[in-house]
Amino acid sequence: MTLPLHMDRTDTSATAQPMPTDMMLKWADERANDVYLRQIIDRQFVDFTYAEVTQQALKLVSALQAQGLQPGDRIAIISKNCAEWFITDLALMFGSFISVPIFPTAGADTIEHCLTHSESKAIFVGKLDDAAAISSVLAKYPDVTSIAYPYPSAPKCHFTLADFIGDHSPSTARPVHQDDDLMSIVYTSGTSGLPKGALLNYGAFSWSAQRLVEHIGMQKGERLFSYLPLAHITERVYIFGSSVMAGIQVAFPESLDTFIDDVKMHRPTLFISVPRLWTVFQQRIFDKLPQGKLNLLLKIPFISGIIKRKLADGLGLDQARVLGCGSAPVSPALLRWYESIGLNITEAWGMTESFAYSTLNHPFRSDKIGTVGNAGPGIDVKIAEDDEILVRSQGLFAGYYKNEDASQAMFDADGWLRTGDIGFMDNDGYLTIQGRKNDTFKTAKGKFVSPVPIEKRIFELGNFEMLCVVGSGMPGPILLAVPHAYPNFDPERYARSAERVINTLNEELESHAKIKGVLMIKDPWSIENGILTPTLKIKRHVLEQKYHEIGAQWPKDQLVQWEK
Repeated sequence: MTLPLHMDRTDTSATAQPMPTDMMLKWADERANDVYLRQIIDRQFVDFTYAEVTQQALKLVSALQAQGLQPGDRIAIISKNCAEWFITDLALMFGSFISVPIFPTAGADTIEHCLTHSESKAIFVGKLDDAAAISSVLAKYPDVTSIAYPYPSAPKCHFTLADFIGDHSPSTARPVHQDDDLMSIVYTSGTSGLPKGALLNYGAFSWSAQRLVEHIGMQKGERLFSYLPLAHITERVYIFGSSVMAGIQVAFPESLDTFIDDVKMHRPTLFISVPRLWTVFQQRIFDKLPQGKLNLLLKIPFISGIIKRKLADGLGLDQARVLGCGSAPVSPALLRWYESIGLNITEAWGMTESFAYSTLNHPFRSDKIGTVGNAGPGIDVKIAEDDEILVRSQGLFAGYYKNEDASQAMFDADGWLRTGDIGFMDNDGYLTIQGRKNDTFKTAKGKFVSPVPIEKRIFELGNFEMLCVVGSGMPGPILLAVPHAYPNFDPERYARSAERVINTLNEELESHAKIKGVLMIKDPWSIENGILTPTLKIKRHVLEQKYHEIGAQWPKDQLVQWEK
């Protein structure tokens, strides 16, 4: 494997950073009987102490070695979040194997690509909503050793985890990892084509997680809740990484159906989510307490405080001192709404290639809602002449596996990471994202339109479940909108509301960017129907292709149409 030349361009002459394996041994020694992981099963916590997690991980190393696996071999993990995921990840580090996380919602083609492209020799399979995709891939590659986690949704594998570990003794290996040793190959979620395998080294991972711990002030006694996919860099660094580096307790949900109750059981002090889920939480509140009534209650001084406490308690977030949001653009209006009920959400920005750690609005500043915060400690951010955001730090990836050209294209001559995002910084250094360079489209009239600022404004003006502005090669942009599933939904009233929103918006836009029509989408977008990535980002190019003809032939006398 040839690593890209950019590794030599960045100054990494800093104090040696403890590695995750060092920290786990430290906690197992100093806090052996403290509970580290809490897995909810049958509405009860099943607890794992630091000593137990470390012992299990070291036993797993011995079991893998007994199968003939060697340091440097790639080993995949596909599962929803669970205690076994953490234990496996730690075992792969202790054994100096290279982990290859795969999204649990990935289809067969993506799973096969990640498995074969990485040349993985084994795979751990766990909690899944649907095991059909992974089962079909396992049947196709019987030489890949498969190990099933102890959950009913895991498919049949060569081994169960218990049988695989058997009576193996804990490994006595104590690896000494260097900063540039390869830790993991993380495949990007693939909004445009097959995912690329980002090479993540130990030094950059440990540095990023430790900077977060210090910046947010994480300490013993905190509680984390792990539910966003661990195959995604944000969860891997912000939750797994910080929990290992700072010795923080982590709980895992039992299921999607019990999610809110699971959060209530654990009462996290630090909680991160994505825009889509913050919107779902808001809608749950509206279902019980309509906006009009909520506004009235919040105006009454004594009642206001009670309502805010009840809302936070109802989400299980009454003890959360830091709330976070990232991974996709979020409407400032949504963050303002949460602020109005006493929940301040810190927006953050990063990418797989920067270990998800670049900017964050922490400590929270209300006047900076709409930005993604300023550069975290140790991060340098600047804006290029073409408005692309560039990042430089010790926490950058080492290139893409088997893709030298793409690796080199990600860095300029001075080691700055080309993020592909465009934006600007204010006088205080707070960054505003205006979208992806490749999101900007050209209409049939030859005019360029940047859709993300328009989408953010629509979210502020209207009330849509999801939306996307498209228009490449069309006479003008059109809005694809997924309506909220209100009780007693009135399509005509909703259409009139949408017309008012678009008329207001169009008065603010230049003529070439004005919305020509609104298509109300019949079926919600999901991972299953191929519109959302596993991290709930919208695949804009898929929608562009699917609705191109409708947009190209949009009637001049009709603003709103309903998908048939």
